[in-house]
This record gives sequence, C-alpha cells and structure tokens, in this order.
Amino acid sequence: MSGNAAPLVAEGLSRSVDGEVHLAGVSLSLEPGRFYTLLGPTLAGKTSLLRVLAGLDPAQSGSMVMGGRDLLRAPVWTRSVAMVYQQFINYPHLTVHDNVAFPLRRAKRSAAEVDRTVRETAEKLGLTPFLGRKCSELSGGQQQRTALARALVKGADLLLLDEPLVNLDYKLREQLREEFVNLFSDKGSTIVVYASTEPLEALMLGGTVLVMSEGRLLQAGPAHEVFARPASEEVARIFNDPPMNLLDGAVSDGELILPGGIRKPTAGHLASLRPGRYRFGIRAGDIRVGGAGVPVRMELAEISGSVTYLHVSLDGAPLVIQQAGVHSHALGETIVADVDATALYAFAEDGRLAAAPAGGGEGGFRDGSWRESS
Repeated sequence: MSGNAAPLVAEGLSRSVDGEVHLAGVSLSLEPGRFYTLLGPTLAGKTSLLRVLAGLDPAQSGSMVMGGRDLLRAPVWTRSVAMVYQQFINYPHLTVHDNVAFPLRRAKRSAAEVDRTVRETAEKLGLTPFLGRKCSELSGGQQQRTALARALVKGADLLLLDEPLVNLDYKLREQLREEFVNLFSDKGSTIVVYASTEPLEALMLGGTVLVMSEGRLLQAGPAHEVFARPASEEVARIFNDPPMNLLDGAVSDGELILPGGIRKPTAGHLASLRPGRYRFGIRAGDIRVGGAGVPVRMELAEISGSVTYLHVSLDGAPLVIQQAGVHSHALGETIVADVDATALYAFAEDGRLAAAPAGGGEGGFRDGSWRESS
C-alpha cells in the first residue's frame, strides 16, 4: 500500500469535551505493516482515538510523531490517512468505479493507472460486477465494500476502520470478517487500526489488540495472548462474550473458597496464591452442568444458535453458563453446576491478575464458533 515505513508513536493523548473525558493520557506505538484491533465497549474512547489519529479532532495534550513529524501540528489534509466509518459513506450519484477512483483522480494519477488500480482493488473486494452501478443501487454490504475500496486505493500510511461492519446483518458481518483476514494479510507498510466492540472479531482478525475503557488504554499485545492473560479483571470482562464471570472468594489453608460452599484445592496455577481475598474469574464455557456440583437457580435460558446460555444465581451471585446444544429450562428451576478449577483466573483486590490457567482456559464465545483450544 504505502511506501512509508515509519512507526506512529503517541504519548499522553488527552481530550475532553464539555468536561467529559474522551481520552485520558493514551500512549501507544503503532508499527508499519501491522494490524491492530482497538477493542472496547461503547463509549470506551475508540472513535475519539481514531478521530485524533486522523486529525479530525484535536488532542488537548500529548504528542503524536510519525517519521520525525509531529502530526498533531500537521493540517489534516497533509496527513497520509484513510478512514472508513460505521455508516456507508459514498457518493450516491456516482458509480462504484467513480467512487473508488475519486481519491486517485484528486491525486492527479493518469487515467490508465486510475482504471488499473480501481479494477485490481474491486477484484479483491468482490466489486467487479458492480463497477458500473451507482452506489444508491447497492446493498449495505456492497456499499461498505465500496467505501473500503476507496480507502484502500489511497495507499495511506494509516488506515483507520471505525466498526465498519456494525451496521450489517449477522451473516454478512461473518462473511466480511473472513474476507478482511485475507484482505489485510498483505498490508505493505500501512498501519491498519480496526475498532470493534466484539472480542470474537479481535480474535478472528488476529494481530495486536488494544483494549480500551473510559478513554484509557488498559492493555496491548497479541490478541490471543491478551485473551489468555488479561492484565486485570476489567480487561477480562471486556475481552469475553459473554463477559467473564467474577466471584468474590478467598484462599485459606490450601483451599479456594467460593460462594455456594464451593471449595477447591489450590493446586496447579493456583498453588502460588497467598491466603487472602480474591476475585475469581471463569468463562461461561468452563462451568459444567451436573456432576458433583452445587445447586444454582435458573434465571433465564438464552438460546443462541447451537448454544444455550444459562443465566443462573449462585448464592445470590449471577453466573452465565455456556451449554452446547439447545436446552429448555424453567424459570426458577434448580440445576447443579460445577466450576472447573483448572480454568479459574485469580485477581487481587486491586483488580490486577494474580494467577491465570495455562492456555487461558477452554474459553468459548457467544456463537460457539471459537474456542481457545482450537
């Protein structure tokens, strides 16, 4: 894509609007040719960070340097950046070909180069049959592909994607995610930053994940490593769907004590825990139904494809259990559940990770299509 091989280094980026903090001292280093997923819930600060990186909004403090140039002081039109938004932003009166060609023509490329680049990019995104159509005649997925193609042909040093699939239906999102994995496998020296609220998306796309919450950058690292070893319970909640179950408990006399009278030996990865209070985390897929467990009260059975999510109460503490297959349970019914101690996370009272299972536990996600053991 781009020929520039300089990293982008941001230090202490802060931004507030009407007293509300959007960014709180964000520091990061983005390497050329790398893919980054910016992961966090709504209002985490993802869009705010992308807009500051793009130069669309100012940072009130901090620095952002690329190739020896301070981008915070560079006019937006002089930056080598392309951005794709949640909305399908195209020129509806123009054809797909002319939409994609627009930035190339503004850059005064030759007609032959424009046509060649447009057709090559259209081929990668499955847009070749639609090049002669106006964007107003396209489906949502085709319009988003067109917006992405227009961003790609710019060959920018920095490509920013702000939840580009969020407005598409489920099946189309799944299809485009798979295409994105192949599309961004050859990025040249372009830095790609993809914002998402979905942990599964971060794992599918791979690369480096940047976990954000309330305008702060909480953790950065290879996606599967952050999933397996979240630095804090806040990261653990964000990087799981459904959120990781968290239970107040303690370690005493070589035993782990959890609500409902659950007691487990502090063996394996838990053996190094000192006596005291902890918050123990466990993923929905690591709680078993039946066996030598404890009674839990059924609050809701949520069927999602070939997986059932059981929302239960354990001694007043809410838990979500992921159960393979379709199951019917009555409200208020009592079932037996057991916690897999080998998959437990332990967080200290300050929220920091104290112990993690080898391999990050078995995992499991809302659609059941990804597991850590795969």
